Amino acid sequence: MRAALYARVSKAGDQTPENQIIALKKWAANSGAEQAVIYVDELSSRDTRPKKEEVLRLARTKQIDTIVFVSLDRWGRTLPELVQEMRELPEIGVTLISLKEGLNFGTAAGKMYANLLAVFADFERELIRERTVAGLTRARAQGKRLGRHPRNCDCPKHRNLTGSALQGGFLSVKSELEQTDV
Repeated sequence: MRAALYARVSKAGDQTPENQIIALKKWAANSGAEQAVIYVDELSSRDTRPKKEEVLRLARTKQIDTIVFVSLDRWGRTLPELVQEMRELPEIGVTLISLKEGLNFGTAAGKMYANLLAVFADFERELIRERTVAGLTRARAQGKRLGRHPRNCDCPKHRNLTGSALQGGFLSVKSELEQTDV
């Protein structure tokens, strides 16, 4: 077994990955992994997790066959992201293991759990879509203009804006909260 052991913290100064690394090393010692390399993202943002991207590249090029992480929230940030990877990786022969939840997505129980997560991800996506459509419908019914205001919209709210408020042919409008005097 060639395993990638993945840990992540969001803020390097405020958090430490040490507890995750201890748990991952313990798993590696008890699992009989031939190779186990630790990858740690210590200052990750929503869009950049270079070590996770490296682990995914290794998995997709079949250089590893197992990915181990302490908990699902350390591996994925959103349910749709988790579901996508829980579908993709087993199809190419990579087993995902989450220590905290006690899940091995290479087993029947793990696959069942992955399918349950997929159902909840679809449900969440549909709820978001329904709320968005309802909000847009309400805004239209109230006569609100949707989208950006064009440069020459001549609406009362923007009639006297000049200078830096005009950017690239569109108005840059502050939120109502920023415009109010507190």
